[in-house]
Amino acid sequence: MFKADRIRAMSDGMFAILITILVLDFKLPEYRVGHLLAAILQQWPILLAYVVSFAYIGTLWLFHHDFFQYH
Repeated sequence: MFKADRIRAMSDGMFAILITILVLDFKLPEYRVGHLLAAILQQWPILLAYVVSFAYIGTLWLFHHDFFQYH
């Protein structure tokens, strides 16, 4: 059981690094004062890609935990 706990801990670290790398790609858009929301909404493809990637990595992480819980 000790080995499984170490593998789970190491994989948790890798998943955390992956999610952190996703966030590091965020850039503040150029905007005029009072128009930040409009500038952010213009970047909807990037935000959608982030949400999909975050959900995918999160799902893999949950399945990974379930796998090691039963083995």
